[in-house]
Amino acid sequence: MQPLILIADDEKTIRSFLKVSLETQGYKCIEADCGAAALMLAASHNPDILILDLGLPDMDGVDVIKKLREISRIPIVIVSARGNDREKVEALDAGADDYLTKPFSVAELCARIRVILRHRGADDTESPEKQIVSIGGLTVDVEKRRVWLDGEEIHLTPNEYKVLALLIRHQGKVLTHRFIIENVWGMITSDDTQSLRVCMGNLRRKLKEDPAQPRYIITEIGVGYRLADE
Repeated sequence: MQPLILIADDEKTIRSFLKVSLETQGYKCIEADCGAAALMLAASHNPDILILDLGLPDMDGVDVIKKLREISRIPIVIVSARGNDREKVEALDAGADDYLTKPFSVAELCARIRVILRHRGADDTESPEKQIVSIGGLTVDVEKRRVWLDGEEIHLTPNEYKVLALLIRHQGKVLTHRFIIENVWGMITSDDTQSLRVCMGNLRRKLKEDPAQPRYIITEIGVGYRLADE
């Protein structure tokens, strides 16, 4: 069955361009030109992914995300001209799964869509508690809380493991600093922000990450982190 993608953008040229581009890749698309229409179509058609512009005429895209999250967990990819870090963080914290800034590469958008659909399918068929995750030379036994790098077991502190497990659970999705801190440390303080930086630095050192070409943990400058898909 063709995955169904809902495109919500007030610019008809953008919607048409995305529709043609995605349909050539084997997806089926429906369109909405405002937030109200996007919410109605999301509820009635249950699309596999929503591609959402934040600058809609009737309501802000962040409000669309919040309203949709009250009724649905469908993945949301933001494609917007708004590119500053604050707005990216706001959209991701509201419940968006990914964020691309206009102008964007269709190839990158399609890659992000494939990641989301792959993970959504895995969520439907696998039990995360029993899952063994492998990315390149990194292997994690989620159930036993054991980690191997290139065949050699490495030992993480409890918080280092919590951060890694959180990234694994949301693999391919950008996690904001706030989201990670709230899920690992429980609340936001200046000390927790520093703790995250220190913890991430130690985790990357144990994973033998090259800061210039990270294999596993990708930094989204000013926003947060995501775990590489492969």
